[in-house]
Amino acid sequence: MDKNARKLRNQDVNPCIDESDASQKCLDAYKYDKNMCSAYFQRYRNCRKYWHNIMVQRRRDGVKPDMPTAAERQDILTGVGGKPY
Repeated sequence: MDKNARKLRNQDVNPCIDESDASQKCLDAYKYDKNMCSAYFQRYRNCRKYWHNIMVQRRRDGVKPDMPTAAERQDILTGVGGKPY
């Protein structure tokens, strides 16, 4: 697995692995008919947007690392009552 692929599969770097996997499984199940998977795609986009906003806010606040670790993200999601996307 090359460096970029490992990075995308790293829980600390990519907070939306589950949504990405669900989108891919949907595409596989429906023989790549994108119309059948629009809900999965929207959930992935909402996930990326949510964590991007968190990352931007942390960057503004001077918090390092910009993207919360997997453990920190779990605490954040627990604090808001689950995935808001």
